Amino acid sequence: MSRWGRKNVKKTPEVIRTVTEGLKSLYRKKLLPLEQYYGFHDFHSPSLEDADFDNKPMVLVVGQYSTGKTTFIKYLLEQEIPGSRVGPEPTTDCFTAIMHGDMESVIPGNALIVDPNKPFRKLNPFGNTFLNRFQCAQMSNQVLESISIIDTPGILSGAKQRVSRGYDFPAVLRWFAERVDRIILLFDAHKLEISDEFSEAIGALKGNEDKLRVVLNKADMVGTQQLMRVYGALMWSLGKVFNTPEVLRVYIGSFWSEPLMVTDNRKLFELEEEDLFADIQNLPRNAALRKLNDLVKRARLVRVHAHIISHLKQEMPSVFRKDNKKKNLIYQLPVIFSKIQLQHNISAGDFPDCAKMQEQLMVHDFTKFKTLKPNLMAALDELLSGDIAKLMPLLRQEELEAVEQPGVQGGAFLGTRAGPFSEGDPFGEENGEGCEEEEDWVVTKDKPKYDEIFYNLAPNEGKLSGTKAKDWMVSSRLPNSVLGRIWKLSDVDHDGMLDDEEFALASHLIEVKLEGHGLPPELPSRLIPPSKRRQKGSDA
Repeated sequence: MSRWGRKNVKKTPEVIRTVTEGLKSLYRKKLLPLEQYYGFHDFHSPSLEDADFDNKPMVLVVGQYSTGKTTFIKYLLEQEIPGSRVGPEPTTDCFTAIMHGDMESVIPGNALIVDPNKPFRKLNPFGNTFLNRFQCAQMSNQVLESISIIDTPGILSGAKQRVSRGYDFPAVLRWFAERVDRIILLFDAHKLEISDEFSEAIGALKGNEDKLRVVLNKADMVGTQQLMRVYGALMWSLGKVFNTPEVLRVYIGSFWSEPLMVTDNRKLFELEEEDLFADIQNLPRNAALRKLNDLVKRARLVRVHAHIISHLKQEMPSVFRKDNKKKNLIYQLPVIFSKIQLQHNISAGDFPDCAKMQEQLMVHDFTKFKTLKPNLMAALDELLSGDIAKLMPLLRQEELEAVEQPGVQGGAFLGTRAGPFSEGDPFGEENGEGCEEEEDWVVTKDKPKYDEIFYNLAPNEGKLSGTKAKDWMVSSRLPNSVLGRIWKLSDVDHDGMLDDEEFALASHLIEVKLEGHGLPPELPSRLIPPSKRRQKGSDA
């Protein structure tokens, strides 16, 4: 009876509501069993967990020491990072995952890898030396509600690179590169040399060129003619290291909140920053597509790995001369790759690095390898040919829904071209809220000084147009993203112009920023011009 009962039970189909759910299900049922059977994790990357699929998009920031990596991140967040330090020497000596949290805190690496909600549990094999150089800085920041950022140690150059880090730095970079959504490679306009460690680090990023963006930072420290030469030298160096005919996208600018030192290329920096910020802002919209792409890439590598392992197993003798045969097979691995490629019609681009595979095979017992298991390979082929295709309508639906989402918000993104300097209204709009409390206006004491500048700019009917105000504000040499935020805070009535009080407020905020202080996310009551307080009171 029980046998007949089991036969009549119909399997309820699994309902997949999101692309992420579908990818997790496919990985657990069809890809993970094959990875475990052929020891994929011993040769390539460790198994994936739910947190790897569920986590927010991540941005990996890589570069030599003193190229402005931590300052670049602070510029994006417009907030100090807990536990960070900035200086001309190699100050960032650890990997720092900067993530959203309700309270500011720093979580050490050993505690971080046991948290099932964080995608870092598989970093444990890199050992205690690395974990002592790994931490998570949590902070309440609007940018981090959409993305997480990984800050890396400055890559050493010259004599410094001879000092061992105590862990496999390129391997750690490779681990992060496989899991992040965007890799930003920073160069200093005054420091273009590519050291041995930097070359190894770039080599670790190979296979993830689609995620890579290059930033030429501190470009405001050279003139136009020098910048052209620096850009050409950088492209030549990158062409040698990446060894590809395609030209990498390089963004040129000065990514910090200080005034530009040479303003000749301000318009260029503005456009480049706009493009880079737009690329980062789109990461949450493209997160599901990136995860799908990475899973397909992983599945193709697993298929090749299974064929390699089974071929080596078949070639091994059953009794005698096993060691000699093993050495011979390792030596002939490039020929074996070619055979498998022709026999199974697999693209050469799906194969792993041959030299690295030869090195790894030296420590493995070939007699413990497994031959091809048809049902596992059939499940993998079904995943690649049919199951992924079934997720595409769901992916398109999510992409259409994501178009309506604003993407990454907060921090420096509040001052991007989506608001300031756009056509028709040079500084955009902002829906801020005032306060009805009557307090002394902190700008009052300096208003006579600002009034003199205001009337020298020839206002029309008591107001400065956006174009005139923009030309004056740009003379401060502050980056456009900062000036955009100052405009949004100052144009209290959102009419696209500045009266004398709003101009005085803008001038005050510029001076505050030039003194090194931050800007408030919203205008506090003590900064709202008195006439605008009365207007808001009457509106209420």
